[in-house]
Amino acid sequence: MTINRRKFIKGSVVVAGGLLVPFSYSGCRSDNGKNTYDLVVYGGTSAGIVAAVQAARLGLSVVLVEPGYHLGGLTTGGLGRTDVGRADAIGGMAMEFYRRIRKYYEDDDKWIYESKQVPEGQDAMFAFEPHVAMHIYREMLGEESIPVVTGERLILSSSGVEKKGNRIDGIITESGKVYRGKVFIDATYEGDLLAMSGVSYHVGREANARYDETLNGIQKVRTHNHIFPGFVDPYVVPGNPGSGILPGVHNEDPGKDFEGDDRVQAYCFRMCLTDAPENRIPFKKPVGYEEREYELLFRNFEAGEDRIPWLPGDMPNRKTDTNNRWGFSTNKIGINHEYPDGNYSRRASIVEEQAFYQKGLMWTLANHPRVPAHVREEVSKWGVTADEFQDNDGWPPQIYVREARRMIGEYVMTEHDCRRVRMANDPVGLGSYQMDSHNVQRYITRQGCVQNEGNIEVRPGGPYAISYRSLLPKKSECENLLVSCAISSSHISFGSIRMEPVFMVLGQSAAIAAAKSLADGVGMHDINYSELRVQLEKYDQRLDVDTDIYPPLPADREAPEQRQIHSSEPIPDKQCMVRPD
Repeated sequence: MTINRRKFIKGSVVVAGGLLVPFSYSGCRSDNGKNTYDLVVYGGTSAGIVAAVQAARLGLSVVLVEPGYHLGGLTTGGLGRTDVGRADAIGGMAMEFYRRIRKYYEDDDKWIYESKQVPEGQDAMFAFEPHVAMHIYREMLGEESIPVVTGERLILSSSGVEKKGNRIDGIITESGKVYRGKVFIDATYEGDLLAMSGVSYHVGREANARYDETLNGIQKVRTHNHIFPGFVDPYVVPGNPGSGILPGVHNEDPGKDFEGDDRVQAYCFRMCLTDAPENRIPFKKPVGYEEREYELLFRNFEAGEDRIPWLPGDMPNRKTDTNNRWGFSTNKIGINHEYPDGNYSRRASIVEEQAFYQKGLMWTLANHPRVPAHVREEVSKWGVTADEFQDNDGWPPQIYVREARRMIGEYVMTEHDCRRVRMANDPVGLGSYQMDSHNVQRYITRQGCVQNEGNIEVRPGGPYAISYRSLLPKKSECENLLVSCAISSSHISFGSIRMEPVFMVLGQSAAIAAAKSLADGVGMHDINYSELRVQLEKYDQRLDVDTDIYPPLPADREAPEQRQIHSSEPIPDKQCMVRPD
């Protein structure tokens, strides 16, 4: 598709198929009217948007190509209660975004369903409604007149990328359009561009031995949050294995502790819910609802669980960002293992299955007689919001891809980086959130009950440096590609890195590095880091870790409840040991 300035209408942008989407554009940046750019950003996530905006501010010609029709990823897709870690570790355009959020909410008229609640003593705000995040991103894109192309999916094979030697020349979408560039950024959660470019990557959990870690691999013993606290029978007819297994459980060998596997932590939708009657759409019973899908939920309650299985985070205007919590919740564990390497059809079927399950779960919690009355009473006060995701009946358009492919690049971020036992000498940003993996599998224990495995939550004890080289593939594989989301990291370190503010930080740093590469006439791997650092600091990136305040945190300095348990035996009070009479 040739970007034609005459097709642009003020307040709109032409995207795939001639569809007009409201943006505040007055033109676009292109390269002599051809699909050739200084920088091609593939993936309209938070990282992709920030990368494109930064590149344009630096004077590069840039195009943002989004395979779907939703911009902003999770930041505009329901995750409005930001997983921050330490706010002082966030800099640059990421902090600019959160400052713009606060400025938006300083207007009394923006508070419709409750009184104004802007935090005092802060110039940024980390809780926001999805449509407000979308407004801010559109504003930022529009200010730089960036061409945004949606609905253009990369061909998921090597034929989707044109390479000359170890350099990408262009990417080809399913419609046959070609986007050529000097530098490319893969800003997808899935890492599609890096994979189709022949770059090495990993899916699943590495064994602890791979990078000398303690928190990676299978963790049956260590998993202690979001489990079934009592004995929950996995069989259709309780106590009778011959009757079949209930949905959501597998009867395979879960594997040995600390060994690797190809399983992926569970996904869900971060629901935007409200209890404001005038803005609430009650939970609906999905067509085709199957009660047996929630039998484990009922049995969990009957075994003594009395908590509501959700984690609602407050957002403005009586809304919540609602996440997974406890043993049986919004994560449909195990259905997403084929997602990272799946084709678009397979991924769509997984997304559809997750949405169907999660909608059914919410109706069940609000209405089913086998759910405790106090749970039904509370959940039924809530519903999806009428003024969010209006073209999708209030349901988020973006599934939470917590982890998919992870590049194996020039530098692999590991648990040692997160703990500051090892410190990269070329930081492009900081992480600080806990090393966080959701459950990966739901299996049958030796005692014959259901249990979850894979949840890990360990604080790093402070901010840590993210290496520039973790954004780069191995030079022999590709020398003009940067990766801002599916960066080079182990499973457990990615559990901390994978936060939206960090993705924004890495997207901005990637764009700054791309601009420097082009200005200096050198490859991405040959940039003078000292000079790059000066540019990063100019744009207010946070790069330094004060090791006097935040000393290294080796594994043996964890809190007692977080220490690695070197045992193959279940913990009696954490795992269901004996079937009740």
